[in-house]
Amino acid sequence: MTIEVVSKKLLDLIDKDAKVEKIAGDFKFTEGPIWHPKEQALYFSDMPNDVRRRWSAKDGIREVMKPSNKCNGMTLDANLNLLVCEHSTSLLVRETVKGERQVLASHYQGKELNSPNDVIVKSDGAIYFSDPTYGRMPVFGEERKQQLTFQAVYRVDPKSAALDCLVDDFGQPNGLCFSPDETLLYINDTAKAHIRVFEVKLDGRLGKGRMFAEGIGSGTFAGGLVDGMKCDTQGNIYVTGPRGMWVFAPSGEHLGVIGMPEHSGNLNWGGPKWDELYCTCSTSIYRVKLKASGNRVSYMR
Repeated sequence: MTIEVVSKKLLDLIDKDAKVEKIAGDFKFTEGPIWHPKEQALYFSDMPNDVRRRWSAKDGIREVMKPSNKCNGMTLDANLNLLVCEHSTSLLVRETVKGERQVLASHYQGKELNSPNDVIVKSDGAIYFSDPTYGRMPVFGEERKQQLTFQAVYRVDPKSAALDCLVDDFGQPNGLCFSPDETLLYINDTAKAHIRVFEVKLDGRLGKGRMFAEGIGSGTFAGGLVDGMKCDTQGNIYVTGPRGMWVFAPSGEHLGVIGMPEHSGNLNWGGPKWDELYCTCSTSIYRVKLKASGNRVSYMR
């Protein structure tokens, strides 16, 4: 692994000689990593193979769901229920700890969602998710016509369960994460190879947005895409892109790249101290130890 240091600030977050460890491989295309704090295990999707898997140091790899509806992004809520973005069904669902399956979002204004892709939960229980069209393409979903005429980011109200379209001017909205104080929401656009940041209003809707970082790849699969995105406790942003995981300071300054051996698609915090980054990289899962640790969203507390 090569660590590309653009700013010496990067070395406050990771050792220059930090080692990348391959923990599992021989998959087709991995995505949606989520660390379960009670189980100390990583769940992830292998979309083209239509299977969800689980890894732990104790048990190794095992299959937990097939078919998985070619699920992509996943997260946990404060009660450790699993929220899942399904490409094949164009649904956002909740799988409860009791084993119940609940549909959280399926349509907007009477039209089927494109294909929920990534999902996060605010401390008040509101759910935010991106809805590009990747799940309507072969291999990563089920090929079919798009019903909506736009690609957007949505919010599911924690009390009424109403679905609210927050912003709809994306090429392909993808990864998203909150700042530590939840006053900002970062959203990246794979097709435009950039990240924008929006003010979060008191009612959970979005205010003014601005450009945060540009030129993270070319917007095409070749060379790597801006995709999964997470924040640490200091507000630094980690996002997958060409050559590995790109790191940005809260100011938008590019600090460097944590290199990965394969095309990196998504990432998430894990480990007992939340200081390990797990990266789903095409056919394999890798992890690397950091000096920093993950922003403590509800399931991590």
